[in-house]
Amino acid sequence: MADRIDHIVFDIGKVLIHYDPALPFRRIIPDEERRRWFFLNVCTMEWNVEQDRGRSWAEAEALLIASHPEYAEEIRAFRMYWHEMVPYAYDGTVAILEDLIAQGRDVTMLTNFAADTFVEARERFPFLNRPRGVTVSGEVGLIKPDIAIYERHARDFGLAPAATIFVDDSFPNVEGARAAGWQALHFTGAERLKADFAALGISV
Repeated sequence: MADRIDHIVFDIGKVLIHYDPALPFRRIIPDEERRRWFFLNVCTMEWNVEQDRGRSWAEAEALLIASHPEYAEEIRAFRMYWHEMVPYAYDGTVAILEDLIAQGRDVTMLTNFAADTFVEARERFPFLNRPRGVTVSGEVGLIKPDIAIYERHARDFGLAPAATIFVDDSFPNVEGARAAGWQALHFTGAERLKADFAALGISV
C-alpha cells in the first residue's frame, strides 16, 4: 500500500450498523427449516440486491408475489419490518469514524443500500450525516463490487484513487475497490481496524 492517504471511505452495513434480515423473520416464520427455504427461494439475497441497485419495493414485491402468492404476506413483511433488521450501530467503528472526522481527515461513505431505507437509516443513526458525503447504490443505479461505482464516488467527491483507503466487510467489495486503484481494508472488527489504520500511520 502507498504511504499517502488523503481520503477514507467507509462501507455502512456490517461496518457501522448491524444488518440481519433473519431478525424479524424469526418471529414471522418461526419454523427454522421453512424460514431457511424462504430466504433461499423467495426473498433471496439476489432479489434483495436489486433494491440496492435501485429497483422499487413495489416492483420487487409484485415480482415475487406473482410467483409465490402463498407468501404474499411474508414478502411484504421484508420491507415493512426492515427497521428490525438494523437494530444497532457498531459503537467501536462509529468512534473510529468520528475520531477521523475530528482529526480533520476527509471521510466519505460508499454503500449498497436501497434509497428509501437509507433515508430511514440516516434518521435513526445521526452519525451517518457526519461524513462529507455518501454514494448510495440505490440512488445512482450502480452497485459494489462493480468498478463503476468506485469511479463514480471518486469523481463525485474529488478523490485521488491511489490516496484513498476503503473499509468494507465484503471481500469482493474490497477487491472491487482495489481494481479501481484504491487501497482497501477488509473489515472484521473495530480493534483490527484500529491496528490496520495504525500500520498505515493513522492513529485512532
